[in-house]
This record gives sequence, structure tokens and C-alpha cells, in this order.
Amino acid sequence: MPTFPASRLADIAPFHVMELLTRAKALEAEGRDVIHLEVGEPDFPTPEPIIAAAQAHIASGRVFYTPALGLPELRRAIAAFCATRYDLDLPAERIVVTAGASGALLLALACLAEPGSEWLVSDPGYPCNRHFVRAFEGVPVGIPVGPEDNFQPHTSALAAYWSARTAGALLASPANPTGTMLSGDELADLAGFVRERQGQLIVDEIYHGLTYGGSAETALKYGDDIFVVQSFSKFFNMTGWRLGWLVVPERFLRDIEKLAQNLFISPSSPAQHAALAAFAPATLDILETRRQEFQRRRDFLVPALEDLGFRVAAKPAGAFYVYADCRSLAENSDRLARELLEATGVAVTPGRDFGQHAPQHHLRFAYTTRVERLREAIERIRQFVG
Repeated sequence: MPTFPASRLADIAPFHVMELLTRAKALEAEGRDVIHLEVGEPDFPTPEPIIAAAQAHIASGRVFYTPALGLPELRRAIAAFCATRYDLDLPAERIVVTAGASGALLLALACLAEPGSEWLVSDPGYPCNRHFVRAFEGVPVGIPVGPEDNFQPHTSALAAYWSARTAGALLASPANPTGTMLSGDELADLAGFVRERQGQLIVDEIYHGLTYGGSAETALKYGDDIFVVQSFSKFFNMTGWRLGWLVVPERFLRDIEKLAQNLFISPSSPAQHAALAAFAPATLDILETRRQEFQRRRDFLVPALEDLGFRVAAKPAGAFYVYADCRSLAENSDRLARELLEATGVAVTPGRDFGQHAPQHHLRFAYTTRVERLREAIERIRQFVG
């Protein structure tokens, strides 16, 4: 007799930070002032040109399905944006518009993962990556990364964990929770390593555009056999619109199209028409101002945390997170996060969500609130630690 639910559900953990967020919301309902540094979501509103484009589309009343791979004009706009940003000649036909970056990862892994196939992922890393692998009966294999590696896996690490069952690797640059990036040379080496072993490489680039001190390199420059995941959520401030894109190697396009037709029918029509305005010069000017503000926040928060006794071994070069070692303050980051919330009203994410490699020693701070609130959070923590 079959057993329900499916056994793979036992390996898919909840987002533990959401339980902490629920408690934070309860404290707010009681009248407490909570400073939210736990949620990885920009605090800026969607830029007005994007909202206006969505409103115009909805007002037309012609809010219908689009092609499963996305609006042709949006795919062309993304290709043009990639040409400008990366000096890259990317055919629009290889760009698939998706229901968020999550939809892109689901399509890629539905296409590639076999039951029992192993996929190498960074540990610490974005938790959904390993859960997406498991959802399609693959086996996620965490590669421990730390400060000595800039919290990124290199070819020697892939070689150590690659086995006869390994199908590929899923990497991220800039990464969550650390904000660290892979250089062009590192991406080229990793792509070459996976290619030599006839594996498949997937690279998450959803924080591109939010970098500080230099632009992020794209894996697209190092082979047309790489799946690259992108998003309108982070840089473009469109989290709730649930829109992203996937750059697909040509030989997989028909398979991805079949999956998209069956799994999603099409991405949101209003979101796609809204995103047509995301690449307008006026929108990009707004986004650049916001990127500079994120950098200002990072430049305040990192030394402020270090002054409190946290160790930030790898300064974030992108995204909007600081992954801080808290061992000088507490032995258990999960307990520390809960105590901080209850005692100070500062909500941060403990490391347990991000993998098995020293999670009890780390907290993730999201600088997704203005500097004045970050300063207040630092003062509250200072008083708590004495």
C-alpha cells in the first residue's frame, strides 16, 4: 500500500526563519517595535514606470495568457539588456520568462534531475536550491564552504565531492546568505570542470545589479551549455510580481517549453507587461540610486557588527546580506536570534536555514531597511550584549 504524503517531503525542511517572522509579527501586534533584518526582500517600492505599465495593460482589459515561454517582446528586451550589461550576444529565443526565479529553477531541475542523481550545492547556501533538487527525486550534496574559500566552491571542492552519481552543480553569484561572488576566471574554471565530466551547470544570478565595487560576471560568457537563472525581484524591486527568466541551452528549449506549458501555462501577463518598463532609462536611473543606498547600508553595517564582536570574514560584494560569525557572543546562533528578538525587537536569521556547515556559529543580517533603523538595531544589540 502506498504511504502518503510522499517520502521526499521528509527531506524538505520548512523555512525556519518564517517561524521567527511569525513571532516578530506577533510582537508587533502587541505594540512592540521590531526592526526586520531577517527577510531578504528590498524595502523599496516597485519603480513607478513599472507600475504605470502594469496599470495600462490591466486597463486595456486584454489580460490573457501569453506564450508559455513569455512575451516575445519581453524576451527581446531581456536580450537587449544582457547585450548592454554584459556585452553579450544572447539570442532572445534562449530566454524563457518564468514565474519568478523559483519557477526558473523548477523548470531547469524538472528538465535535468533524475531519481537518485546527485547535485552539488554550496553549504551554506539558499535552502530552496537543495529542496528543489529533492522535489524532483534528486539528491542534493552540500559542499562546505567557508571564509577561506570566500564562501564559494572551487574546482577542487567540486572534484572532492563529484561521484559517478553526480549530474551537475547548482551555484550562485552573488550568493545568499553571504553576498560573495565568483570571478570570471572562477566561473570559467567551474564551467570547464563540469563540462569535462559531462555534467550540467546551473548558475543563480538573481542578485546581479546589486553589486558594490565592481560588476558581477555572468556564467553566460563561459559557455552556451549553462543554465542561468535571473529575476525581476531583487534589483528591479518586483518581489511580489513573481517574475524571472531562465537562459536555456538551445538543445533543451523544446523540453523546457513542454514543461512550462504543463506546469505554468504562462507567466503572469500583467507582470510581464509591467516588466517591459523595467529596462527604460528612467527606471534604471531609479534602480541605480537604490543600489547606491544599499551600498551605503552595507558600508555602515559591516563595521558596526564587527565593533559589537561579530566576525565578518568575507565582506559582501553583492546582494544585501551580511553573514556574521557570532561565536564571540554566543555558542548557538538560533538561540541568540530568538533572544535578540524577544529582548531587543531586532529580527535576524539564524544560520540553520542555510545548511549543515557551522550554522550554529552564524547569523544573517539583511540590510533591507534604512540606515537610521540599522543604527537603532546596532544600539539595541549593543545594550543586549553589554
